Amino acid sequence: MIKNLFFLLLVFPLTASAAFPSFQALIDATPAGGTLRPKPGTYAGPATISRQIIIDGGGKVTVDGGGTGSVLIINASGAVVRGLRLTNSGDSHDRLDTGIALSGDENSIEDNVVEGTLFGISLKRANHNILRRNRIRSRPAELAMRGESIRLWYSMDNLVEGNDIDQARDLVLMNSPRNHIVGNVIRNSRYGIHLFFSPDSVIERNSLYRTATGIIVLNSDRVSVRHNLIFHSLGVSGVGLAFKMSEEGVAEGNEIVHCAVGILADSPIEAAGRILLRGNRIAHNAIGIRFYGERGGHAVYGNSFENNLVHVTMFGIGDALANDFRGNYWDDYQGFDRNHDGIGDIPYELYAYTDRIWMEIPMARFFRNSPALELLDFLERLAPFSAPDLILRDPAPLFNKPAWRLGTSEKTAIQPKKNSSATD
Repeated sequence: MIKNLFFLLLVFPLTASAAFPSFQALIDATPAGGTLRPKPGTYAGPATISRQIIIDGGGKVTVDGGGTGSVLIINASGAVVRGLRLTNSGDSHDRLDTGIALSGDENSIEDNVVEGTLFGISLKRANHNILRRNRIRSRPAELAMRGESIRLWYSMDNLVEGNDIDQARDLVLMNSPRNHIVGNVIRNSRYGIHLFFSPDSVIERNSLYRTATGIIVLNSDRVSVRHNLIFHSLGVSGVGLAFKMSEEGVAEGNEIVHCAVGILADSPIEAAGRILLRGNRIAHNAIGIRFYGERGGHAVYGNSFENNLVHVTMFGIGDALANDFRGNYWDDYQGFDRNHDGIGDIPYELYAYTDRIWMEIPMARFFRNSPALELLDFLERLAPFSAPDLILRDPAPLFNKPAWRLGTSEKTAIQPKKNSSATD
């Protein structure tokens, strides 16, 4: 008898989830509008919610997807899922195997742990939902082969708040306008937050650490990026914050530190679509700000530039001085403040000397800050071989380093004077 049982186990092995009671059975037994509080333990998934119910696991309930598909699917509106641990999804990128797959409206997904799944939480045509205080970890794999931590697709007016994300690929919004991404902590990811055709969204008070790239705003107009911490974005194309083909964006009160490039932005197509950079701390980056496709159209007010190898660079044909710099703090400013009004007596001007070599010849960037180029740059500044390029002119630089604190920098930002000219 024992031999026969052993043979059956070899031929028909039990999956891990098959040994657990069915979570779907508990859901099916819960009436619409009812509350399910399962006993502590592990239950077998996958499971589907198809009506308005509340599930409260109290932090003591695990749903194991058995390595197949998505662990929990929500095809309902007005449901609440909290206090669950969801694990062991399938591994298909094509099927978007996910910890929680949501396609309804006005649901709340709160205080859950999603780990050991390919994708974390996925919204598809889902509006007015709340994703709050969830802990999300992808399954171990190469970073590019992991799934997104949170994925919004054609989903509007959602709040993604206070989530703890680590070792996942991206938090991504695709064709998803008017969402709020607030107060999340994101670590060790590829793109921390990536917007694609998702206008009128707000990215606020998030903390991003050790991501290949911090925040990317792509083809998304009128996006507000405020009071975020972005540290250590040092990938090959590492950028703290990037605006690409996006107009009327605002970056205000952010702290961007120790990145390959602090802020990257291209020029707006129309003058009315300018990007506003105000009251940010941009420090200890290889390049503070990099503007490319340069036609001007950026407004740069009240920022603090500290200890960057190069504060600002320009790439592309056009008039770099069409950008409006005013009231910024520059740690290499060499003027005085004789009347003690806090504004430098002479404009701050930034010139490109030998830097033009690596700015104009991409292959030469490998030698940037090398002893040879540093020596050549010193000699050219001492006795210029040719007229240097004027990169920017700030007519009213801050003389004293602002007392910068995240969330309050807008108080020290200097606004442009009305009808002012470059010679003010």
